[in-house]
Amino acid sequence: MTETLKDISKKLKKELDKARYQHTLGVMYTASCLAMRYEYDMQKAMLAGLLHDCAKCIPGEKQIHLCKKNHIDIRKVEEENPFLLHAKLGAFFAETKYGVKDKNVLHAIQVHTTGEPGMNLLDKIIFVSDYIEPNRDKAPNLPQIRALAFENIDQAVVRILHDTIHFLNQKRGSIDHKTHDTYEYYKNS
Repeated sequence: MTETLKDISKKLKKELDKARYQHTLGVMYTASCLAMRYEYDMQKAMLAGLLHDCAKCIPGEKQIHLCKKNHIDIRKVEEENPFLLHAKLGAFFAETKYGVKDKNVLHAIQVHTTGEPGMNLLDKIIFVSDYIEPNRDKAPNLPQIRALAFENIDQAVVRILHDTIHFLNQKRGSIDHKTHDTYEYYKNS
């Protein structure tokens, strides 16, 4: 781990609850494995994985306040489900609080929850790593998706989106239109 990753890890350990911190480390290490598999820069993947949930433990109302204060666009579905804002706010914190300047790293953090059509490889690595990291155990079809992630990352993205939409439909949860758009984009590519 580079000194930057070590420093950030120490800060996050103080800011995140124990379970979120363990998840964050799991995403970071899973991202490094996927980066190796797909021949992507491991340090960038680890940095994005480490910071992907840096704003997750902030209460919803405070996330809304911080987004408004910092002129971060809030869509209606995000106002109704503030937990979705942690991705945008996390990208903002990664840049302003942790000094990340790499636009690809910031973008991967920003889209790791909903995805978006036309994601680049790092976006897909973080999106998939967040879903399959070793501490996750409740998602359906997890063993198959974990294997698929190392065979064909685009198919893993489609499967994750499909299962997420199916889960949210069953529990009658709000589904961000970006998740639908991303699913349609990758389903047909």
